Amino acid sequence: MMGKIFSPGKLLLTSEYVVLDGALALALPTKLGQEFFVEETLDHQSRIYWSALHQGKPWLKATIDYLNGEIVATNIPEAAAFVLKVLMNVKALSAMQLQKDSSYSITTDLQFPANFGLGSSSTLMNNLAQWSNIESFQLNETSLGGSGYDIAVAKEKSAILYQNVLPRRIIEPINFNPAFKDELIFIHLNQKQDSREGINLYRSQEKSPQLIEEFSQLTRDVLKAQNLEDFSQLMNLHEKKLSIFLGIETVSEKYFENCPSFIKSLGAWGGDFVMSSKFSGFEEYFQGKGFASVFSYRDLIA
Repeated sequence: MMGKIFSPGKLLLTSEYVVLDGALALALPTKLGQEFFVEETLDHQSRIYWSALHQGKPWLKATIDYLNGEIVATNIPEAAAFVLKVLMNVKALSAMQLQKDSSYSITTDLQFPANFGLGSSSTLMNNLAQWSNIESFQLNETSLGGSGYDIAVAKEKSAILYQNVLPRRIIEPINFNPAFKDELIFIHLNQKQDSREGINLYRSQEKSPQLIEEFSQLTRDVLKAQNLEDFSQLMNLHEKKLSIFLGIETVSEKYFENCPSFIKSLGAWGGDFVMSSKFSGFEEYFQGKGFASVFSYRDLIA
């Protein structure tokens, strides 16, 4: 078995949705991600024996005939169909892998709960691309689509500034290390959001170059924030601007109207993670609202 390939998960701090149209975004890698192991057998069978684990526990098993593009056996047909689709894209793009009649035993291990929204798909795309020596963005584009910031975090394994200015992407690894990071917390809402729904809502709105630039400037201002007060004001402004544009209430208005700190959505609105800052009794406050999964910055961010 070869040495493991690892890709970190991600959290998008700024420019959710508008990153799709070229706004400058700030994204961070998480400590947890997805591992990938593979072993090749020269047996002339053209099989892939796929075993997907969630936090070390078996989830999906599938036997795939990659020569004919067929699922031979599986315990979860829908998930196996997605794996087959991606593997066929790997076969089409790679000059290195799935080109012979060898068989492969592939094991993946997603280190975080699947409903956390930290990038179960993007980490898989990047791991497969590294193994097969193809471009991660190309594999992701043919398999899933999206802005690509999550792929960029998985590739760079670093905090990044990301701008999708087609036909090119601007990716700048940065050292995001605010002096107040130990005051920041992340709360999981335990309501996995379908990002495609939010994207469809966003796509239905008319965007202007001015709107994109406003969020790009907010990202620049966030990087310059010297203290928690300035950072909090920028987070509140970001939420307000996007709420007005999307025509939907903020997560603070929905769940945390009396919260003494800012609440900032991270990624798809309505589910997954939000960010806040510590205040007296914050753990009891969020638990009392039904949200028991509260993480410190050092617990979650790589």
